[in-house]
Amino acid sequence: MLNYTIRRLVGAVPTLFLIIAISFFMVRSAPGGPFDRERVVPAEIKANLERVYHLDEPLWQQFLRYMGSILQGDFGPSFKYKDFSVTELIWQGFPVSAQLGGAAVLLSAIAGVALGALAALNQNGRLDGILMAGAMTGIAIPNFVMAPLLTLVLGVYLSWLPVGGWGDGGLRQATLPVLALALPQVAYVARLTRGSMIEVLGANYIRTARAKGLPERLTITRHALKGAMLPVVSYLGPATAAVITGSVVIEQIFGIPGIGRYFVQGALNRDYTLVMGTVIFYGVLIILANLLVDLAYGLLDPKVRYD
Repeated sequence: MLNYTIRRLVGAVPTLFLIIAISFFMVRSAPGGPFDRERVVPAEIKANLERVYHLDEPLWQQFLRYMGSILQGDFGPSFKYKDFSVTELIWQGFPVSAQLGGAAVLLSAIAGVALGALAALNQNGRLDGILMAGAMTGIAIPNFVMAPLLTLVLGVYLSWLPVGGWGDGGLRQATLPVLALALPQVAYVARLTRGSMIEVLGANYIRTARAKGLPERLTITRHALKGAMLPVVSYLGPATAAVITGSVVIEQIFGIPGIGRYFVQGALNRDYTLVMGTVIFYGVLIILANLLVDLAYGLLDPKVRYD
């Protein structure tokens, strides 16, 4: 497994390089620049600013300079947040984003598996129809639509929860953004679990367990559920990526001081280094999440070997 992990990490280097290269040239192809929204300054002062940040150099030279900084672990200074480096801003927002995203992924996995298994055990029944209809609704409504709806119902009409801010990250402040971020993934996991569970329940080893007199509860929890988890675990990598990218919108809607909010503000302000830093950071997180999912898949399925 160690050799497989090393090979995967080495194989991720070209992917990460492409992410950096494409993002670097795309963000600089957008109209405007980091100093265009400032008050009007004399041309020589603007030229001095561009020279300080090396923006007067050819793009290929800027790219090589930036790659050299990245190899040293330096994302550079922020153009808009004075006296802050991009690394400092990322580490300020990461704990909040990690708490938000981790809670959403955990809720997606637990609620999705429970609802999917319940639907499979009541296949073609009324409960199955209700749960799958709800799942299809959750899939059809993206989180940037779900967030205002939850805010309107639970926050404005019923006044149960605060409609914005993060505070100390307590349960009341975190409930709405976590729900808005997790609900679409709950729907996906529920449908995936239902289909996998139905297939596993018809397998020979499940019939054998029942024929031997194993209690139904143990048959479901010890055998059927474990086998049904394989497709779900495989999906958790893309689901984590969807949660990470979806948190960019959710953090902006709810005013949460996470990395996603910095990314949006950086894109609007043409803060090149801040945008690049968050893109690279998100890219590394997604690569590591997919690697962890592949390793977990091998733990669940003894037939998987990493030779």
